[in-house]
Amino acid sequence: MDDAKTILIIEDEADLADVLGYNLRRAGYRTDVAADGHIGLQKATDERPDLIILDVMMPQLSGLQVARLLRTNPKTSSIPILMLTAKGEEADQVAGLQVGADDYVTKPFSMKVLLARVEAMLRRQRGTTAAATEDILELGPVKLDLTNHDAWTAGRTVKLTLTEFRLLAALLRKPGKAIRRADLMYSAMGPGVLVTARTIDVHMAAIRKKLGDAGAMIRTVRGVGYLITREPATSTDETDEADAARAGADLH
Repeated sequence: MDDAKTILIIEDEADLADVLGYNLRRAGYRTDVAADGHIGLQKATDERPDLIILDVMMPQLSGLQVARLLRTNPKTSSIPILMLTAKGEEADQVAGLQVGADDYVTKPFSMKVLLARVEAMLRRQRGTTAAATEDILELGPVKLDLTNHDAWTAGRTVKLTLTEFRLLAALLRKPGKAIRRADLMYSAMGPGVLVTARTIDVHMAAIRKKLGDAGAMIRTVRGVGYLITREPATSTDETDEADAARAGADLH
């Protein structure tokens, strides 16, 4: 257990937190629990867990607020976040991705599914550079350091979530080539993770926003997916607003 990963559970429902903790420990993880968002933020900052399971619906400080604060704190900005959302509440899922969650599981959920998602997220974190032979990916003003998990645009540091980092890396490895949404999500999240077109569009919108002017280098290919080019797109057809309008319609 010396090399066991630590998972912080931020959940105000004690019964659910106990069940999550029990099953995660059985799977070989260390766990810690925070009963509200304020405690969770403090523990995340002090203990630097390997992954955070975060409930959306909590009193005082919601999961969305917690995720936003985690992402703006340099000490916790790179910790993967798995968000628990209400079944069928797409708005919660989209909002969670927009504030920096890497993945989500809807309630009620299968414990096997949740454990599989946790393992996949930690495997992605371990393998951020394992599959790459290069240390640096660069196109125009955009640059990724695959070893240290750093990103820049025009010399400015960009804070990306794990999923966003891997999505951008997948595009940069094939500049000028359209990549299907399914293939992008496979690169970012691994096999066995089911996502909607809306999910990938939300991640891409977040990446574009964080890249600023360079975000226009990422272009939407209708009915296919995305590509990145050295020259920014000029057509309004390739904006984040267009992605949002098409969300759920352009299936891969």
